[in-house]
Order: sequence, then C-alpha cells, then structure tokens
Amino acid sequence: MNRPVKFLASLVATCIAGLAMAQVPAPAPVIADPVATTSAQPPALTTADLSSFLDGLVPFALQRGDVAGGVISVVKNGQVIFAKGYGYNNLEKRTVPSPADTLFRIGSTSKLFTWTAVMQQVQAGKLNLDSDVNEYLDFKIPPYQGKPITLRNLMTHSPGFEDTARDLISTDGKPVDLERYLKAHLPARIFPPGQVVAYSNYGCGLAGYIVQRVSGQDFDDYVEQHIFKPLDMQHSTFRQPLPARLAPLMADSYDKASGGKLKPFEIVDPAPAGAMSSTALDVAHFMIAQLHGGSYAGGQILTPATTTLMHTPQRTEAPGLNGFALGFYQENRNGQVIIGHAGDTDYFHTDLHLLLDADVGVFMSFNSAGNEGGAEVIRAAIFDAFLDRYFPVAPPHAPTVATAKVDAARVAGWYLASRRNESALRMLYALTQTKVSALPDGTILSAPFMNLSGAPMHWREVGPLKYRQVDGPYHMDFVADANGDIRYWATDSLPPVMVFQSVTGLRALGSIEVWGTLSLLLLLGTLLSWLCGWLVRRHFGRRLTLDARQRRFRLWSRLGVLVLFATLLGWLILMVAMSADQSLLLEGGVTPLLYLLYAAGVLALLGAAAVVIHTVRSWMAPRRGRWVLAGETLLALAAIYLAWLILALRMVSFNAHY
Repeated sequence: MNRPVKFLASLVATCIAGLAMAQVPAPAPVIADPVATTSAQPPALTTADLSSFLDGLVPFALQRGDVAGGVISVVKNGQVIFAKGYGYNNLEKRTVPSPADTLFRIGSTSKLFTWTAVMQQVQAGKLNLDSDVNEYLDFKIPPYQGKPITLRNLMTHSPGFEDTARDLISTDGKPVDLERYLKAHLPARIFPPGQVVAYSNYGCGLAGYIVQRVSGQDFDDYVEQHIFKPLDMQHSTFRQPLPARLAPLMADSYDKASGGKLKPFEIVDPAPAGAMSSTALDVAHFMIAQLHGGSYAGGQILTPATTTLMHTPQRTEAPGLNGFALGFYQENRNGQVIIGHAGDTDYFHTDLHLLLDADVGVFMSFNSAGNEGGAEVIRAAIFDAFLDRYFPVAPPHAPTVATAKVDAARVAGWYLASRRNESALRMLYALTQTKVSALPDGTILSAPFMNLSGAPMHWREVGPLKYRQVDGPYHMDFVADANGDIRYWATDSLPPVMVFQSVTGLRALGSIEVWGTLSLLLLLGTLLSWLCGWLVRRHFGRRLTLDARQRRFRLWSRLGVLVLFATLLGWLILMVAMSADQSLLLEGGVTPLLYLLYAAGVLALLGAAAVVIHTVRSWMAPRRGRWVLAGETLLALAAIYLAWLILALRMVSFNAHY
C-alpha cells in the first residue's frame, strides 16, 4: 500500500477485525481456497481414520499458525467417535489439553445454547417468535420505521442494531449484571427489523434476558438446569469468573505460542452472547442432541419438531447462498447440508459444525490467536480438509456468462459491511470498505479478502450477477434494486452474518483516499510554507505590512489550518492506539481520547470557517497576486472538504456508544 490513507485503512481494518472477533465469526485475514475433489471411494469416517488424518494435520497446523493448543471432538450417528487434545493448554508445564475436562472459552458458539434456551421457551408456549420483544421486557425498545423487533429477528441477526464493542470483553474479573448491561448499552438502530442481516451481540444478550424473565430464573441457573444437566455437561458454565470446582480445569490462553505470555481470564458481556466455558466432550453431547431430535443419552432438551424448526432456513441475503436458520447459520458445501457457528474471544477461537443429513458433528477450539490470525485459518483449513476427505465432491461446471465484462464494470466499486457502528466510529468503518475491481477479461477481484497465496480472491460470473471463485468452491452474489443499481453483495466464503452495501460518491473510500490525501497534503504544505516564510522574514528582519484587522484574520486562518490538521492527525493516533491495544475499545479506555477528538472536531469546523472567510476577504482585497489567491482558494476548498468529512463521518457526534 503506497498511499497514506491506504495505510491508515489497513491500520483501521486490523483494529476493527480485532474488536469484531470478540464475539463473532470474524473473517480471517487469509481465507483458504480449498477445491473439493472427487474420489471413487472416500475413506470411511471412523475413529482410526480420523486419528491418522488429524494427527498428521493438526500438530503441523498449530506449529505453523503459532498456536499453543486445541481440542477437537467429532460425533457420528449419536456417538462420540473422536475426541483429542493437541499442543498445550499450559506452555510452561507443557500439559496436553484433555477433551474430557480441559475447559476452553467458546466465544460466540455460546449463542447456540442461548438460542436453544429460547426455543425451549417457545416450545413451552411462553415465547412467540413473531411477537414484539417489548412484551417480554421491563424496558422499552422503540420501533424503527414503525416496525418492532421480534425474537425471529434476533435469532437471524436482523434486528437492525448497529454494532458495538465497548465493554464487550474485559479482564478486570468483574462481569456486569445482565439487566444493567442491556439497559445501559442499548445500541442505535440503523436498519428496519428484518431487512438487513447485521450480526449483533446485544441481540443475543437481549434474548438471554428474555429467557431469564419468562422462566423466572437467572440465565446461568436456567442453562445449567435445562441444558447442561439433561445433556450431562458437567464441565460447562456461563458463570464468570469460573466456579471454584472448574477454575483449575481452565486452559491457559496466549496471544501466540512463541511468546508464551499467559493472558488473563476474559470477562464477556453480555454473557449469553459469548461467556460459556466448556470441554470438547461436553459440546459433543450438545451436538448429538441437536442431531437427534433434542435428545442425548435419555436427556431431552427439545422435541424433534422444535429441533427441526430450529434448523430450518429462515432467511438468505441472496437466493442460493447460505443464510440463517434460527440461531445457527448455514455452511452448506461439498453437497452437504451444514449448520454451525464459530466463536472468538481475544485469545480463544472455536468452531462447531453439524452435517444434518450425514448425522455428523465437528467441534474444535484453540487457546491462542496465533500468527496473523493463525487460529482462524487453522479452524477453517481443518474443516475444509475434513469435508474434502470424507465428503468429496467436484463442483458442477458452469460456463462464464456472455455479459461478464459489462456486469464486471457494473459491480465494480466500494462496499461497506452492514455490521458496523454509525454513532461513534463511522469514520473507522468508512475506512474499512472493501473494493471490487473489474478485470479486462470480465472477472473480478475482491479486496481485502485473500486466498492462500495472499492475493485478492478472484471470481468469474456464472449467472446474472452470480459469481464463483476461480480455483475455489465459494460463491459471491450481487443484489440489485428495481432500477438495476447494485445494493450489496454477499458471499459464502464468510459466515452469513453481514452483507456488503454499495457506497458511491464522496463517501466511497476511493474518493476519501484521493481528496482526503490531497487535502491533508495541502494543509501540511501550507503549514510548512508558513513556517519557512516566518523563518526567512525573521532572518532578514522583515515584517508583513498588515493592519490589525488583517493580522487578526490571518492568525485565525493559520490557527484554523493547524487545528484541522491536528484533529485529523489525532484520529490517526487514535486508530494506531486501538490497533496496538484493542482493550482500549473493548474495555472503554478510548472514551476520554474520543471526547477530546470530538471537541477538537468542533474547533476544526470553526477553523475551516476561518480559512474560508480569510480567502473571501483576500479576493475582496486590492492588489492581491493571482498565485496567492489561487493558493488560498485551494486551501479554502481543502478546508471545506475536510469540514464536510468531519460532519459526514460524525467526528463531532459526542457519542461513546462504540
């Protein structure tokens, strides 16, 4: 990246990816591009073959990804056929994690247990998936565009909430009471309910609170009694910190295996969205129950009818692409009907997959982030390799459509994720826009999503606005409005937790890169020229012949340029700080600096006005050189653009709901 704003965008992307991983199946920095192959007789999915396969794959993957350790369990036909730990759950003692009694934090995979609790209450007749959630709450969520939020909206991540990360993960050992958290952290609404998928941790927390209210039990107690106990999940809990009987069994967590620095226990709020700690065998019991009509070893958590309803697709953002069931999201590939959910804290990275027709479940969890998102790459690569080994299939041939070049030009542009914050961090998300580029042969590239070689993912059109990955199994579909204008794109190379909406005009990152960079360079050049001029005049003992009023306007103009430049530099420093220490976002430590920058933004707007006024006065003054006027006019235009940018990206919102 050779331009300052691109570098800035890269920093922001790193920061946002970090905060997003705190309870979301976040896109990995590198997305594998496996290609399924056919086989006359794939190996049988047996304990012996799994052991040979995973023992050869996982240790190498952990080493390459710089991940300390992990656990994997696989179920088939109602039985646990594989459960094993790899690497270390404590680097100093070099102890291998046990699938039976070493606890891992499973992040957003916890949501599946919360959604199961919701479905239990639906089954009991205490909840209705399509009723206004306000019927079950003791505080009010206002309607948006006249539409209330329903539990179905919450379970398909379409309530319309903006994304928030503040207070999501902390290390102070003090969880926030669920009711108090929800009432203090109500996010803004940016979409009508049911219209746009935009992943929401708050929404799942809200669902857990609804279960708490209608059941009359604390959420922790409810899950223990109605899910963990019937499924014999003796080493599982949502409680934070861990109960005394489980605390010694917790796997240690690390950033990287090579660093070896032990990380503290993470407190996740709201707890129903991602606070669960569990073992590979306990989760295996849950997978069996989900695959067998809600039953495991005589314990029943759901009826078969309710389980089927929970697994039934509810929405997709483009016909034929993966979407959401009730709580689970679809991962269909290799000819298999698959539902699942990933989960991430800062240091633990988890995935759960259910192959519904094959009666197979796969769970894995790792206790380090690894090198450049290593754990996320590992979990994706392991499951892809698992599918290609035991369920191989060759994708059907589809020729490139004749309109490929025209459509490539049509879809090329900038896109913004629907999972975003608009109240406080609009600027940060604006700088993480993705770019779709058209190539001369009619194919397209999507950045920053990369394949294993580190190049942008490459796509060709196989149907009207429908693309398939070149040398890969994934799909990317564009959706247009009634006028034929592109609204958004979606892809099954990522979990279906968001879409990427078209951004045009001055708000597109390409425009911000060009005009923002030019404006900042002009401000910097102006400041340097003024400094040089002052040094020259001081050296030769010369003074400008200006009256008091001219000096005053000139001073205001210069202060305006300085404040404008300093404000935008301050936002850059903020992003660098968040990239280096994401706890600033997750624990709210960035709030004081955010308010300082908001105040600076107000001064910057006043400064921009001073620059414009000074330029107007210069045009009205006699005997002003044309080059001087041209320079001041360009400076005024830069000030106007940057003032618009400050307002458009809400850098004066005085809002700390991020």
